[in-house]
Amino acid sequence: MVYEHILVPIDGSETSMTAVAHAADMAKNFRCKITVLQVLTIDPYIEAQYITATQSSDIIERAKNNIQETLDLAKQKFREEGIVVDTLIAEGQVVHREIVEATNKVGADLIVMGSHGRTGFKKFILGSVAQNVLGEVKIPVLIVRQD
Repeated sequence: MVYEHILVPIDGSETSMTAVAHAADMAKNFRCKITVLQVLTIDPYIEAQYITATQSSDIIERAKNNIQETLDLAKQKFREEGIVVDTLIAEGQVVHREIVEATNKVGADLIVMGSHGRTGFKKFILGSVAQNVLGEVKIPVLIVRQD
C-alpha cells in the first residue's frame, strides 16, 4: 500500500520524536505529505469568564508558544531529512478526538504516533490516547514505542 498523507501527532516527548523519525523514513520511501499535529487541551471545568480573563489568555498564549516550539523542532527534524511538512495546532478537551478530527480535516491516510506504553493502573487513570485513536479511525495507525 502506498500512503499519500501521514498525520504525526506529537506531544514533545521522546516517544513522539521517535514517531517523527519513523514518519520521516516512511515519507522518504512513499514520497508523501506530512502534517505534524499537537493538541492544546483546554480544561472543560474552566469557567468561560476565566478563559476570557487576561491571566488565562496569557497562560493559553504561553502554551501555544510552547507547542509551536515543539512543532518547529519536529519540522526541523523533517527538514534535515529533506522533507517539507505542515504543522497544525488543535484545541480541544479530548486529545484523541482532536487527532481524529485532524485526520479527517487534512485527509490523512496513515497516522504515525508514539505510545508511552502505560499499563495497569496508570493506563486506567491516564487512559491511552493511542488506543482511543485506534478505536475511532478507519485508516491505518502505526504505533511507535520508545526504544
